[in-house]
Amino acid sequence: MQNRDKLTTRTSRREFMAATAAFAAFSIVPRNAVAGSGKKAPSNKLNIGCVGVGGMQGANDVESISSENIYALCDVDETFLGKTGSKYPRAKRYKDFREMLDKEHKNLDAITITIPDHMHATVALWAMERGLAVYCQKPLTQSVWEARFMSKAAAKYGVVTQMGNQGYSAEATRLACEIIWNGDLGDITEVHSMSGGGFARDITQWPPSEEVPKTLDWDLWTGRATERPYSSKIHPSNWRGFLDYGTQMIGDWGIHQLGPANWALQLGSPTSVECTAVQGVNPATYPHYSCKFQFPERPNKYVPSGKMPPVTVYWYEGAMAGNFKPPAGLTPKDVLDYNEIFVGTKGYMGTTGRGEGVRLVPESKMKGYKKPSHVLKRSPGHFENFIQACKGGESPCSNFSIAGPYAEWILLGTISWRFPNEKLSWDGQNLRFTNNEKANEFVKPNFRKGWELNDITV
Repeated sequence: MQNRDKLTTRTSRREFMAATAAFAAFSIVPRNAVAGSGKKAPSNKLNIGCVGVGGMQGANDVESISSENIYALCDVDETFLGKTGSKYPRAKRYKDFREMLDKEHKNLDAITITIPDHMHATVALWAMERGLAVYCQKPLTQSVWEARFMSKAAAKYGVVTQMGNQGYSAEATRLACEIIWNGDLGDITEVHSMSGGGFARDITQWPPSEEVPKTLDWDLWTGRATERPYSSKIHPSNWRGFLDYGTQMIGDWGIHQLGPANWALQLGSPTSVECTAVQGVNPATYPHYSCKFQFPERPNKYVPSGKMPPVTVYWYEGAMAGNFKPPAGLTPKDVLDYNEIFVGTKGYMGTTGRGEGVRLVPESKMKGYKKPSHVLKRSPGHFENFIQACKGGESPCSNFSIAGPYAEWILLGTISWRFPNEKLSWDGQNLRFTNNEKANEFVKPNFRKGWELNDITV
């Protein structure tokens, strides 16, 4: 899929927008008419193309970026394209992201990507090659190899990037970091996070073939994945539970919930991952499982010692969420409202949602508690952070140099359950397991002919 003709660079336009952002309200610059309006766009407005505009999240992402010019919409399903397009009648419409980016990259500043996980890296690369900023939904990619690929591509092309883990912009996530860095909990030795949900949990075989809806391009939806018959049990929403397309709950909610841990503990790359329990293994969808990641001592510029001790991070999903037991000294009631629990040598802390709530645990510890001073700058909002960066502001908080390594270790969990009760030693630098060659087969996905991605050298 990487070729491609040498593309006209847009550096001068990006530099111009950054330089004029402060004066944008007073200036109009020559530019193509915005979405057929016949009017010129004010220079402080970005032209954005949205890839994947269906369902709740696709439509929400378009709305979240609508302070700018929604210049083009793209979706493989005409039903979704028409529904969202009716709200943005001036936006150009495309079914194929390749056509949109080839035709419109000179008119676009950025794109959003809100499609099944297995196609994130492919679409993002097409955009980055063409000099466009990229906002890509979590969990960034479906595979560990693709997560590293995305980091390298962003570095090579020098574009603005942001992963859609909104909790990274939450006040509570930054406060959680500051509580830990202040030493209020002592050394963090364990983190526990869980989600009992799931997609396609009742499906244990590939569903039978159905007639493809006339509004849907199933081949394009399939993209790099293995060619399989269409089923309404896969598209539009249950794909998250299928091995070929999604990452189940660790990629859907785990990467949200563990955001405070990743940031506060500066996790980096683990030395191992181990599946501790699994139930319901089948050839089509993800099972219920729990796993643990072991991280070595790590540098952290925010703490007096400059380093953090080894820590073990536990993940429980589906039915295995019931296996979580409160740490010694806490009751089930103490932890009931939290989906992430930090265990420190001096105390406990819980976070909620996508990292949007934080409290000391048990609740009695909050009485008279004085919050530490701000260390981290507060966010203007996750999308706003991205937009400001596109106009010359500071790099987004979850840019791919941060989101890529984070996704890498999270996605090791999607491999672990295939080797229950086996400690898989991980060499993060070389992106491989050192003690199980079979496990290495799942680090990089298989690419259907014509959809291959070649590794990137930075």
